[in-house]
Amino acid sequence: MTPTTPGTRSKADLDLADTLGHELVRLVRLVNRAKSQVSKQGPDGIERAAYAILFCLIHVGPQRTSKLAEFLHSEISTISRQSSSLVQHGLVERLADPEDGRACLLAPTAEGLRVFEENRKQRNQWLAEVLGDWSDSDRETLNSLFRRLNNDIEKTSPQFADPASASKAKGA
Repeated sequence: MTPTTPGTRSKADLDLADTLGHELVRLVRLVNRAKSQVSKQGPDGIERAAYAILFCLIHVGPQRTSKLAEFLHSEISTISRQSSSLVQHGLVERLADPEDGRACLLAPTAEGLRVFEENRKQRNQWLAEVLGDWSDSDRETLNSLFRRLNNDIEKTSPQFADPASASKAKGA
């Protein structure tokens, strides 16, 4: 496959991207529907989006609110409100930042880890049920392609979706 400059994809590439885009939107809608139908394990009164903070803290370690906002592509005020709820419910704690005593880091508590694992088990059970009739090979292929897609999305700037933005970025 030959690399192309942004905005120069063939009609066939764009048609395939349109089909994939449709399926991705459908996937997100179906996952959101499933999430709303499955009861989250843990305290009541926590916004569903706050669990993204818990997930991030478990996977990347203790973080400042500003770094969490960057990771989660969210406003600091939103992260602050949601993390306060997690702290009040005992799922996250505030720790002194060893690099700056005036700042604090957010970190998962033992209860936060327990709740996260319960939700993870529930998600895994559901996915195993969804993929139960798939062959091992198909499941491995899906995992491999999803990993590749996620990696490529992470390293490709969204500005390249707009040829005018791509030209500005290149200084044209």
